[in-house]
Amino acid sequence: MKLLIVVYHRFDLWNAPTWFAESLRKDFPRIEIVHLTGYEGVEIELRDSEIVFTISLRPEQFAMAKKLRWIHAPAAAVHQLLIPEVVNSDVVVTNAREVHGPVVAEHVIALVFALAKKIPQAVRLQQRRVWGQELIWNDGPKPCEVAGGTLGLIGLGSIGREVAGRASALGMRVIGVREHAEMAKAPWIDEVFSSDRLDQMLAQSDYVVLAAPLTPATRGLMNAKRLASMKPGAYLINVGRGPLVDDAALIEALNERRIGGAALDVFEQEPLPEDSPLWYLDNLLITPHTAALTERLWQRHFDLFSQNLRRYVEGEPLLFVVDKQKGY
Repeated sequence: MKLLIVVYHRFDLWNAPTWFAESLRKDFPRIEIVHLTGYEGVEIELRDSEIVFTISLRPEQFAMAKKLRWIHAPAAAVHQLLIPEVVNSDVVVTNAREVHGPVVAEHVIALVFALAKKIPQAVRLQQRRVWGQELIWNDGPKPCEVAGGTLGLIGLGSIGREVAGRASALGMRVIGVREHAEMAKAPWIDEVFSSDRLDQMLAQSDYVVLAAPLTPATRGLMNAKRLASMKPGAYLINVGRGPLVDDAALIEALNERRIGGAALDVFEQEPLPEDSPLWYLDNLLITPHTAALTERLWQRHFDLFSQNLRRYVEGEPLLFVVDKQKGY
C-alpha cells in the first residue's frame, strides 16, 4: 500500500511539514509513504499510489493513477478536486472540514466584534492621530452590543456549527438556512429556514455569515437581490469562498450604504489585486484569507488524517467523506 503526499502552495503554512510524513511512517510502518514538496515527479509516483493526500489533481494525472482508491484534501473546499473523472469514479474523496471549523469560527466571532464595535474605524483614526469618539458614533451604524443581535448562517457544516455555538454563548439569536429545513435542528440554532426562504432569513439577521461550499447553486449567491433583502444596518461576513459573493453588487451596496458594512476573508481572485475597488471601501474589513491560520494547523491535520488512515487500513468506513455529486 502506498500513500503519496503532494501539497505545494506559495504560502508555506499550507505545505505539509517534514514531520507530518515522518510521524505517519512511524505510526504506519507497513505503508510506503512518499512525500513530495513540489510537483516534479508526481506523475511517476501516482502510478502505484493507492492513497493521495493533495489539494488538486488534473484529469491526465488521475488517468495515470490506476491503483488510486482514496483522495484526501487538507482543506474543507474540494471543488478543485471534483473533476468529472473523479466524480464518476469509485475513488473516495475526504476533506479536512473538521480541522478548520473551530479556528474559522473564532475568526468569525472576532469579525462580529470588530464590526459591532467599529474597530476598523478606530484604527484608521488612530493612524491619523484623531480622537474620533463623535465620528465613530455619528458615522454610519452605531456601535452596538453583540448580545441580543441575530446572526444568520448560510452553511450549517462544521464551520457553521462552531460559529453557532460561540454566537449562542454570547447571547445572540442564531438562525440558519439549509436545503431541507425539516431536518433535525442543529445545536445552538434557534430557527432553520429552507433555502427558498433565504430572503426571510436575511431580513432578520444583523450579521450574515457565509460558510457554505462553492457549488453551481451557491456561486454568486449574495447578489444584488439578496443584498437588498438584508437590513440596512446589517453586516455581511464571508469566510466560505470568494465566488459566493457578487463583488460588483457588494461594492455598489457598500458605496451606497445600503448595508452597514462587510468583512471578507476570501475572494474570487487571491491575492486580491492591488487595483481591486474592494481595497478602497471604508465600510469593508479585509482579512487576507487568514481565518484558518493557526500554529496547531498541521497537528490537527495529523490527528484527523491518521485516524482515517487507521480506519482505511482496518477496512472501516472513512470519516469526512465528500458527497461528490453535491460537491461537499
